[in-house]
Amino acid sequence: MKKIISPTNAPKPIGPYSGAILVEGFLYVSGQIPVDPSSGKIVSDNIKDQTLQVMKNLKYYLQCAEMNFENVIKTSIFIKDMNDFSKINEVYGNFFNESNYPARETIEVSRLPKDAHVEISLIAHSSKAKNTTS
Repeated sequence: MKKIISPTNAPKPIGPYSGAILVEGFLYVSGQIPVDPSSGKIVSDNIKDQTLQVMKNLKYYLQCAEMNFENVIKTSIFIKDMNDFSKINEVYGNFFNESNYPARETIEVSRLPKDAHVEISLIAHSSKAKNTTS
């Protein structure tokens, strides 16, 4: 059985997909772009600001599933310009414990939804997470 996770404080999906699905303790969070949930707009053109907003959006999903960044086992980062790699890492690294970094790949792409500069998805796991979370 799967449970759709829909935090009220996160941006709504912009297509026919769920923002996150919880299955047997695994949380699969769809790619998040730097959309401010209150305005529905990209936060800024600055890559650090965009990365921070993406991480906040991911945090909303983790919290809704009663998890945090320590539960993250894998992330995928899509960036518009590989020259932003170190700036993204600066912000991204602040959300993880150095001794428990998740597995990850970073992929440069030609374009992202709403012309964002960064998008991040993740997989997290908790044996405590139940499919009754909403």
